[in-house]
Amino acid sequence: MLTTTVCAALSAAGLAVAFLTAWRRRFVAATRIAAVSLLPVGLAMSGLVGLGGKIVRAFGSWAADLVLKPTVWAGFAVLACAVVLYVIARFAGRRSTGAASSRTERRATEPAADTPALGTSGPPARKPAAGKQPTASSGGDEDFSDIEAILKKHGI
Repeated sequence: MLTTTVCAALSAAGLAVAFLTAWRRRFVAATRIAAVSLLPVGLAMSGLVGLGGKIVRAFGSWAADLVLKPTVWAGFAVLACAVVLYVIARFAGRRSTGAASSRTERRATEPAADTPALGTSGPPARKPAAGKQPTASSGGDEDFSDIEAILKKHGI
C-alpha cells in the first residue's frame, strides 16, 4: 500500500515536470519526461516492485549464507572442480584430434608412386602445336587483359 502511494506520488511529480516542460514549448522533451514518469506507477500496478523487493531480500539472504555457511563454500569448490575438469577434457580432446589430423595430413601430402611430385593429378594439359603462339584469349589471361587495359587507361 505504501509502495503504491510512493510510486503514484513520483509519477505525479514527473507528470507535473512534463507539463511545465511542455508549457515552455519543448514538446519532445516533455514527452520523454512523461514516459519516464509513468514507469513507477506501471511497475507498482504490474507487481514488479514487489518482485524486485523479493529478489533483493533473497540476494541478501544468499550473501549472508555465503559468509556464514561452509557448505556454500564447498559448493563453490565443487563448481570450480567441474570447470577445471571441463577445461582439461577440452584440452585433451583438441590434442587427440590434432594428433590424428596431423597424421592424416602427412599421409595426404606424401606423393604416391604413380603420381608426379609436382603438378595436378588430373589429365595433362595440351601443349600448343609447334609454330603457333598461344593467344591471350586462349588461357586464363583473358580475365587479366581487361584489368590491364583499365590500368593502362589510368596510367598505372
